[in-house]
Amino acid sequence: MSGSIPFYQKHHRHYDRGYRSKEVGSAMSQYQSSSSYAARSSRSSSSRGQFHVRGNVTKCPVYVEAVFYRAWHNFKYIGLDSVNRLKASSYSGLEESRLSPVPKRAKPTYLAVDKENQIIGYVVPIFRGSQEFATGFSNTEEARVKESAAYMARRNLFTSGLEMERSEQTSRKVAMRESAERISLSKRIHENEEHHKRMNEDSLMHAPEFVIKPRSHTVWEKQCVRLHCTVTGWPDPRVVWYKNNVSIDPLAHPGKYKLESSYSVHSLEINRCDFDDTAQYRASAMNSKGELSAFASIVVKRFKGEVDESLPSPRHGLVSEYGITFQTHIVDKFGVSFGREGETMSLGCTVIIYPALHRYQPEVQWYRDDVLLTASKWNHMHWSGDRATLTLTHLNKEDEGLYTLRVITKSGYETYSAYVFVRDADAEMEGAPGAPLDVRCLDANKDYVIVTWKQPAIDRGSSILGYFVDRCEVGTTHWIQCNDTPVKFARFPVTGLVEGRSYTFRVRAVNKSGMSYPSRASEPVAAMDPADRARMRGTSAPWTGQIIVTEEEPAEGVVPGQPRELEVTEATKNYVVLSWKPPCEKGLEGIMYYVEKCVSGTDSWQRVNTEIPVKSPRFALFDLAEGKSYSFRVRCCNSAGVGEPSAPTEATTVGDKLDIPSAPGRVVPTRNTDTSVVVSWEASRDAKELVGYYIEGSIVSSNVWEPCNNKPVNATRFICHGLVTGESYVFRVRAVNAAGISQCSQESESVEVKAAIGGGIPHGVLPEMGPGGNVGGLTEHRPRWTGTHETVQSPPDTMPKRKAQADTEPGAGAGARAGAGAASSGRSEPVTMEGKNKGGKRGSVTWAPNLAKDLCSESVSGSVSDSLTDIVPDAHLARVPATGEVKDQAVAAASDPAIGQTSSPTPPYGITVLECVRDAMVLAWKQPTFVGGADITGYFVDYREVVDGVPGKWHEANIKSVSERAYRVSDLKENRKYQFQVRAANMAGVGIPSPPSDTFLCEEWTIAVPGPPHDLQITEVRSSSLVLLWKPPVYQGRDKVNGFYVDIKEADAVEEAWRGVNDKATDKTYIKIKALQEGETYVFRVRAQNKAGVGRASDPTEPTQALTKPGTKEIVVDVDDDGVISLNFECCDLTQDSKFVWSKNYEEVTESSRMTLETKGNKSKATFKNPGEDDIGIYSCLVTHTDGASSSYTLSEEELKRLLEISHDHKFPIIPLKTELAVELQEKGRVRFWLQAEKISANGKVEYVFNDNVISQGEKYKMNFDKNTGVIEMIMESLTTADEGTFTFQLQDGKATNQSSLVLIGDVFKELQKESEFQRKEWFRKQGPHFVEYLGYEVTPECCVILKCKVGNIKKETAALWYKDGREIKADEHLGFTEGVLKLEIAQISKKDAGVYEVVLKDDRGQDTSKLNLTDQGFKDLMNQVFSVIANSSTPLKITSTDQGIRLYTFVSYYNDLLQVTWHYKDSAIAFSDRIKSGVVGEQLWLQIKEPTEKDMGKYAIEFNDGKGGLRRTVELAGQAFDDAFAEFQRLKAAATAERNRARVAGGLPDVVTIQEGKALNLTCNISGDPVPEVTWLKNDREMTSDDHFILKFESGKFASFTITTVNTSDSGKYSILVKNKYGTESGDFTVSVFIPQEEGGKKK
Repeated sequence: MSGSIPFYQKHHRHYDRGYRSKEVGSAMSQYQSSSSYAARSSRSSSSRGQFHVRGNVTKCPVYVEAVFYRAWHNFKYIGLDSVNRLKASSYSGLEESRLSPVPKRAKPTYLAVDKENQIIGYVVPIFRGSQEFATGFSNTEEARVKESAAYMARRNLFTSGLEMERSEQTSRKVAMRESAERISLSKRIHENEEHHKRMNEDSLMHAPEFVIKPRSHTVWEKQCVRLHCTVTGWPDPRVVWYKNNVSIDPLAHPGKYKLESSYSVHSLEINRCDFDDTAQYRASAMNSKGELSAFASIVVKRFKGEVDESLPSPRHGLVSEYGITFQTHIVDKFGVSFGREGETMSLGCTVIIYPALHRYQPEVQWYRDDVLLTASKWNHMHWSGDRATLTLTHLNKEDEGLYTLRVITKSGYETYSAYVFVRDADAEMEGAPGAPLDVRCLDANKDYVIVTWKQPAIDRGSSILGYFVDRCEVGTTHWIQCNDTPVKFARFPVTGLVEGRSYTFRVRAVNKSGMSYPSRASEPVAAMDPADRARMRGTSAPWTGQIIVTEEEPAEGVVPGQPRELEVTEATKNYVVLSWKPPCEKGLEGIMYYVEKCVSGTDSWQRVNTEIPVKSPRFALFDLAEGKSYSFRVRCCNSAGVGEPSAPTEATTVGDKLDIPSAPGRVVPTRNTDTSVVVSWEASRDAKELVGYYIEGSIVSSNVWEPCNNKPVNATRFICHGLVTGESYVFRVRAVNAAGISQCSQESESVEVKAAIGGGIPHGVLPEMGPGGNVGGLTEHRPRWTGTHETVQSPPDTMPKRKAQADTEPGAGAGARAGAGAASSGRSEPVTMEGKNKGGKRGSVTWAPNLAKDLCSESVSGSVSDSLTDIVPDAHLARVPATGEVKDQAVAAASDPAIGQTSSPTPPYGITVLECVRDAMVLAWKQPTFVGGADITGYFVDYREVVDGVPGKWHEANIKSVSERAYRVSDLKENRKYQFQVRAANMAGVGIPSPPSDTFLCEEWTIAVPGPPHDLQITEVRSSSLVLLWKPPVYQGRDKVNGFYVDIKEADAVEEAWRGVNDKATDKTYIKIKALQEGETYVFRVRAQNKAGVGRASDPTEPTQALTKPGTKEIVVDVDDDGVISLNFECCDLTQDSKFVWSKNYEEVTESSRMTLETKGNKSKATFKNPGEDDIGIYSCLVTHTDGASSSYTLSEEELKRLLEISHDHKFPIIPLKTELAVELQEKGRVRFWLQAEKISANGKVEYVFNDNVISQGEKYKMNFDKNTGVIEMIMESLTTADEGTFTFQLQDGKATNQSSLVLIGDVFKELQKESEFQRKEWFRKQGPHFVEYLGYEVTPECCVILKCKVGNIKKETAALWYKDGREIKADEHLGFTEGVLKLEIAQISKKDAGVYEVVLKDDRGQDTSKLNLTDQGFKDLMNQVFSVIANSSTPLKITSTDQGIRLYTFVSYYNDLLQVTWHYKDSAIAFSDRIKSGVVGEQLWLQIKEPTEKDMGKYAIEFNDGKGGLRRTVELAGQAFDDAFAEFQRLKAAATAERNRARVAGGLPDVVTIQEGKALNLTCNISGDPVPEVTWLKNDREMTSDDHFILKFESGKFASFTITTVNTSDSGKYSILVKNKYGTESGDFTVSVFIPQEEGGKKK
């Protein structure tokens, strides 16, 4: 160490003068402290007259020389004044201590510390050239100063040997100068290199490179691990750590991660690893030249039970390499503590650290439930140098839990843990509930936050009615109640917050007795956009050497688009929470939202927040009717207007979606200590969002229940502390989630509080308890709350815990902005939407349907009026409203359709070219999305010429409006470019024009294929189908159009996703598209074909969602009583101008000779006059001025035939029958003939006929006719041979008639007669006790055989007797028959259980008997069923290894000696031998292969014989499976051999030997091992040799003896015998204590 210096002292300038001054002071203080020892050794040292080194003792005053070297070195850096002060202090110190000329040299222990006062190594003096640091001293002055320093040293320290000192001084001076020159030269070379680096950075720049990559680790749970890597690169790379490709942020997990970067060495430390830390970690290094990553994996293992003490101790830091190891002891510990809300509690421990270094500060951390605590107003932490204290200033139930103190040093850490229990404070009002706890804020946004909490454990006898949530703005003390009525759900959305302000929240519980204390206030939360919050937390991105300049076009005045992904995130009976994402097109300004609701089944949307729009993409709706279903949608708004609504949500029923958890299962208490009990229970079944459990205890017979914990625990095992010793307790458990607290579990069995044998389980040693597995104590009427309870230390980590270090993340980028220009002027520039409208083709117009309403809300300037004046003739100007009216009407119409009755329509859109000739172009466009509340009366088309990209003046194309959405614009010039715009008109006036279309070239089309179809319309939209209509292309091509193809794709799919709907061309202009996915949005297009081929596709339709709208009706076909066939359609969403339009094959029909149309109210009817084949077709009905209400009905040839049959039946009616005449047997064997008519009036009549003879009611026949139900029946007591024949019921009701007959002759009659007689006998049998189900058996999964039968009509006096082979085996004279089932269980069936079983039921009313034969084949069938159950319970065949060979095994739930199994090898039965054996151990069936070889490889199987197909389990013992098993066999075999032959100390040595001084001690022990071990004796861990005093013998390779001839006090100590051979080492320890008899009480030495 003394021959080199650390790298950071060689190459870095931060090693300043102050750093070296501290070292000089440290050396002087250590020198003075060792002066007394040096003085005592001065005589012997000075007499030798020479200086040499022998062993580890220095015989020369090198240490004193080092002091003056440091003084001289310090002088050269800090000047003469400092040296004078140093000389004076050295003189005084040396004079006082009277130093010897030759002091003993002390062991150098100069420690260097880093910025955190952590030891990192030694400090070695550095000598530098004088020219850089002398600060003005000449060489002469330097020599004078050196001579002065040497003179002082000679005068005060060395009184003899002056000549020798001079020579040594000269040699030291030469060495100092040579060393200084070398260092100065190295420094100049380094500075020159650094200068060239700065001057030529580009030539030296290179991408990052990993010199040392991080290494993978496998660690135990709750241990620490550190990943290191060394990275080079220029500029210095920035290293970011990732876990499973997710950046690690230490601030997001305080105390979990620590990142360090120092001198190209980067490290990631993970504290207290758990299973979630098992992942792949990546270190990514990046600079301006590139990026490089290195990977490492961490596997966290979990072990059960106590911590394995043999695990390697933590090794960390640089101290252990330099021989310094800290030992930490925690004493004066705090115990399990109990407190009450509002009190102050202090927890403290005394910490002893050895060796005690001056100013060394360990890192002290406090944890609660494995969560690192930080200093706050609730937690005060103090470290006094030897005692760590945590003060809980104001206890709340959140403070309950396991507290852990961790003291971390460079050599590791030490922990101590104990529990703190907090009970509720006394209620302000008697009977008021406890305060809620753990109030948290989730999903905070601009004006919205969700507040959650946990319910209290106690309600003081009255159930909690609900909770009130209060908020307080940070910086004030005024609390405001957020909800007017209490909410029972432990989650509540708070709205109406002010953006940018921070709030805290608290919760109060209320019952009929009063209000609880408020909970502890939550952490402050800011009402702001999460993206803004993330940007505030993050930092800028690292420098990459690139500057990207972007330019955005202004997007002012853009109406926002539709919100995205609207969904109901939470629904309770008190509120519903909606969540959505902002629209993609929202402009540069902020947006707000309007929320609308609609009752399911209607189409009436009602705005919820009419006064103030919300700013957050979250909204909570209150005051909804419980049990009703609603749909919701959202609109965006800004200064430009209100956008289109989002897609509505699915119907949501108002009510609690989260159920209260079920009661926990069986509760089992177990003794633990004198004051605690371990309580375990079965978890609640199917519990959702479980928070935890509350445990309650009660002294037996007191009926007073007290909570054992006041903070829910999420484990199923818990230690209840604070119990009264000797009392007996019962316990019960309740489950908790946000919906409430469950019913109590059943009470446990009583348990007496006393210590368990072998000691109890301390807190923290419950393996299944996670970090949240808190425990608590009973908190009332307990006189014994104080005292020390069990504690436990946490399992050790592999590395010490360190303070977290912040990491940086690139800030979030601004979102994309999109916009479109407004068509507010006739001279506006064209706006191209290419690339924005998916599926759009060249030639489509820039207007998009979702912007149609947006333009209505834009400001219409005076230029609009001028433009309209230029375009619209005077005849139409009268219909154009003024500028203000246009805006007001458009905005009102777009936002509320009910007001749109006098509004002009919005602009058309989607202008395309259908045909082009030399001087004319045919245009088509799409209907406005909003027609203004009235029918569109026509369209006006304008055009303008575009020359060199500069548009000209607009011109009218048509003076008179056109009703079609296609128009031929004539008088154009060939090869000129034009733009077009279209305006729609209705009775309210002419609307504003559409944006200019794309620029089209006027040139004649000469292509052979047809042009695109146009005017695509979608009707009859359902969840799985819709109907697409279109018009044929205007341009036919060279030949006529002979068919159409329809294409489909998802709206958000790429252009290549278009696919065909029909494989063969259809000649119709409509098609029904089926097999759509519900909720998916689609677009469609149509292509026409002729003989030349398929033409260009039409423009895509607007996106259409495949969803059946609420309230949708279908066409209903009806046939009235007169046989008239009609089609009926009903619409619930009619407006004043709505009309029913009927079509056949999608061509409108009016009154004709074949149909009549009739409309009344919201219903319309189309009646066929004389239906026939000419009426076959598709009939549809469309309702105008609605949201697409339409339906169709296909009248096919088969359907027409069916309707005509129904019509005939209505004209010539018959009485319909639900059932034909039938016969059945009733109780006592009576025979019932019956039928049922569907409908019959009170005038209906029935005649009963037998063999053509009318029969009437009498003794033999009982007739009944129920006209309300239409049931007609005839009952006969019994059948005789004379009753064989035909029975007929004849019905008549007005002009309608019907009849039904039943023939009972031959075998049919005989079977019926026989069954009647049997039923009659059975009735008499069942008058007494009888068997409902006769004796049978079943085999349970546990292979138990249960004989059972079901009985009926029994009473208390009924007796049941069981017999086997005629001998009674079981009798019960007073059977309860609660379930009506008798059972006899045979637990382990064998051959002795074979026989005939019989059960006899009897009482005073009679008896009944049931038998079961379980002999021969019956017993064999039963055993086969048992074998089948055993076979099905067998586990897959597995492979394991033993020290003898390889074993194949399987487990069954139960083994029976009669079970037949066969082992197979390669599909052949195995012949067993001494090498291959099979057997059974318990429920394990195994096959053992001793000393396996490769010949044993292959497929093995075990076959269970169950009398049927059997069951076979197979396993392949080959390949890797055989290699692994064989390797494990070899390892186990070697381990067994080593275990048998390793060296052992068999016994004979005591633990402690106390012997009197002067006596002789002889000890002998047995030694075993093969080969014979080597024996070594140790005293105090030092090897001993045999001499006259210690006689050590090892005889016969078995006996080792230890003899002390005469014991004296120096023989006291620890002795060990160490035996060793090639298989292992073992030691035996004993302690010898020698005492002097004269000392009182035999005091040990």
